[in-house]
Amino acid sequence: PNLVMITSALPGEGKTFSAINLALSIASEMDRTVLLIDADVQRPAVLDRLGLPHAKGLLDVLTDPEVGVQDVLLRTNIEKLSILPAGSPQSHATELLASDAMARLVDEMASRYPDRVLIFDAPPLLPSTESRVLATHMGQVVMVVAADRTPQASAMEALATIESCPLVMTLLNKARRSGAGSYYGYYGGYGYGYGS
Repeated sequence: PNLVMITSALPGEGKTFSAINLALSIASEMDRTVLLIDADVQRPAVLDRLGLPHAKGLLDVLTDPEVGVQDVLLRTNIEKLSILPAGSPQSHATELLASDAMARLVDEMASRYPDRVLIFDAPPLLPSTESRVLATHMGQVVMVVAADRTPQASAMEALATIESCPLVMTLLNKARRSGAGSYYGYYGGYGYGYGS
């Protein structure tokens, strides 16, 4: 349950933004620590979004037996938040995410600190297969859907690729507020909820 993957059907829907915000929110709780993992190894964005320089990370741990997770964790000025960058580019990055070594690493990180929530910023589901494999190790998957942008067929196709996951939720992102009556999602007495 402490493994949460944030993904989307297509690129540009706001999954990295959502992963960072979720990590910050959970890290502000009294009894939780958070490890934000940039698992979008083909197009890593977490460090860029936070204005941090590129650094060794996940791919280095998977390819170099001399590099451990503790060697590449980045501490932040938020006491309960650490970051595991994507790491050095690798030509076979997709295979690394689907490897037994990745499965062992995920299990090890999940069990080492039971009060730590691991949030994986994963690649979009439709253009790649990494997230589908990664999702099999997760306790929860959050699929970000961009309002008025993501085609319904794409969202449904993406959800079908991870239907075996124990808990899959959707998060509507980039929705515009549509007037004074829509405060908290209520308009004309009817509530609008998003999720599955």
